[in-house]
Amino acid sequence: MTIRILFLLVLLTSILKTAHAFDTSRQEIKQFINNMVTQHGFEKNKIESIISSAISQESILQAISRPAEKTLTWQKYRNIFLKPERIKEGVKFWKQNHDTLLKISDKTGVNAEIIIGIIGVETYFGRITGNYSVLNALCTLAFDYPRRSPFFTKELEHFLLLSREEGMNPKQATGSYAGAMGAPQFMPSSFRAYAVDANGDGKIDIWNDWQDVIGSIANYLVQRDWQRGNEIITKAEFKDSSKKITPENSLKANDNVRSLKEKGIIFDTHMSKDHPSQLLFFDGEADEYWVGFHNFFVITTYNRSIMYALAVYQLGQEITSEINLVSN
Repeated sequence: MTIRILFLLVLLTSILKTAHAFDTSRQEIKQFINNMVTQHGFEKNKIESIISSAISQESILQAISRPAEKTLTWQKYRNIFLKPERIKEGVKFWKQNHDTLLKISDKTGVNAEIIIGIIGVETYFGRITGNYSVLNALCTLAFDYPRRSPFFTKELEHFLLLSREEGMNPKQATGSYAGAMGAPQFMPSSFRAYAVDANGDGKIDIWNDWQDVIGSIANYLVQRDWQRGNEIITKAEFKDSSKKITPENSLKANDNVRSLKEKGIIFDTHMSKDHPSQLLFFDGEADEYWVGFHNFFVITTYNRSIMYALAVYQLGQEITSEINLVSN
């Protein structure tokens, strides 16, 4: 019994060390509060109450230090998102939201399979939207994570403005460990910039309204310069396998179709010779080469990872293939 009590005391001490409320007398927090008062007209005591109610969580700091894109090969990363169960759930989602997907795709020019791919990768079609307090997450990363404090301090500012604009209680909103919200996993700044009221009911709901979710994702990509009807990515190989190169994977297209073909890279495309393109390498059990076009790199603005963008593309392709098989 004594050992058990000692263990519980040690555990409690550990929790208390790693989880704490925020002291509004801390200089950087005082500065943030003053900014919200002077720049945005918030009441000081209200902001102090909100911030002091937040809890710094060690689990958030641990989670943000190990993103999957930096620790997994492409094959292992792909296997997370292209399991038969997720594809099956995507087919079900497609059938339930078919009209909305096609309507918004036709209106915006964003491929329906890319929209559904993003929803599937981000939140398993709404199943996993995160159960962290958004307020806790943003305060933890703004005030206890110096490496990215400026970014998350700005997101906290956007979150409080968003809460006021949308009539949300900032203490109740839930999301990811990084503060991303709803089925699209929008950060607060993205919500304010790109989320739309697609069904015209006078409010934006990216947690429960699939029309708003689908419309908001499409609007994000359009605003990031999505090009209607253009190809996204295609498989590639080398004319001379002895001259294979491992490209420095980039988050933008630094080459073009003509130049890549002149380098002996073989790939099929209907894009013009001057269209922005980039050779990409994905490692795993069988190494893969792909050529990404402009629209592929628009997807990487949603999550700055070429593995993410390819998973989105392939998940969307798998779902639409299943739909076509059923239709035929």
